[in-house]
Amino acid sequence: MTVRRDENGKIALEGDCGAEDAETLLQMILATPAVPVDWTRCGELHTAVVQVILAAKPPLLGECGDPWLRPWVPPAAQSSTE
Repeated sequence: MTVRRDENGKIALEGDCGAEDAETLLQMILATPAVPVDWTRCGELHTAVVQVILAAKPPLLGECGDPWLRPWVPPAAQSSTE
């Protein structure tokens, strides 16, 4: 499973997250919007997963495993209330 809850209740992205993971991620974020998403162990992210992150703006923990996404996604995913 590439999208799961870790032992502390955070949402963890691991490995390469495909398009099929976007719905799971969205449902987890909607269920617990204040819970951070730890993407330290993820590899590549399908654009559908990136779109969920950009739209939902969850708190992000760590650095994405995909070096191309690192400079672009975190600033774009920040909440406008920060």
